[in-house]
Parts: sequence; structure tokens; C-alpha cells
Amino acid sequence: MPLSREEVLHVASLCRIHLTAEEIARLQQQLSDILEQFEVLQEVDTEGVVPENHAARSTVMRPDVSGASARRDDVLANAPDQEGEFFRIQAVLEE
Repeated sequence: MPLSREEVLHVASLCRIHLTAEEIARLQQQLSDILEQFEVLQEVDTEGVVPENHAARSTVMRPDVSGASARRDDVLANAPDQEGEFFRIQAVLEE
């Protein structure tokens, strides 16, 4: 299902992105290829297949069990830098 240039521009406007002429042509081809793959999936016989409401049925994570917290001194002992009872980190935001 080839996408038109106008459809690509519409998608770009919905995403609030500006595209160059080269990017429009490349995305037109790439998005058309992706839609072709979905057309192939439409041909798969799914008769009798129960729809899933979640991709992963089981979790590999441990159960959430509450327990005692580590002591503050033990936790701060792992800190590369500290100030009083707090971790000291390099600023990540400009003022």
C-alpha cells in the first residue's frame, strides 16, 4: 500500500516535525514498506485463535514482598560523595 506524499506530510504534521524533501521521499518508501508487511499479516488465518488482551501472560519478576530497609549509614557508605545524610550528585539541570 504505497503512501502518497500528502499522507506522509499529514503524518509529519500530526507528529509536529518538519521534513526535508529527501526525508519525505525516504519516509514515504519506509512507511509504505511497513504497511505492506501489515497487509501480509492480514492474510494469516486466525480462525479459532483466541485474542490476547496482554502480550505477556506471565511475569519473570519476583513477588513484591515488604521487608526491612537498609540502614542509612550502610546505604551512604556506597555513595561516591555525600553531604550530611544525603547523596551529593552533580547538577543535571541548569538554573
